[in-house]
Amino acid sequence: MGADDKVKNKADEVAGKAKETWGKVTDDERLEAEGKGQQTSANLKQAGEDVKDAFR
Repeated sequence: MGADDKVKNKADEVAGKAKETWGKVTDDERLEAEGKGQQTSANLKQAGEDVKDAFR
């Protein structure tokens, strides 16, 4: 379960970065903010996975 979650989190982070970049390129502030939020969410989930791994 942990490895799958880590892969999903990384995919979300990459997708968020792509949205942020595309938002900057197209001057779409909403898309840029959505991408930043997606990256933050993925990073928080990853931190949770790291904490779980530390207690195993």
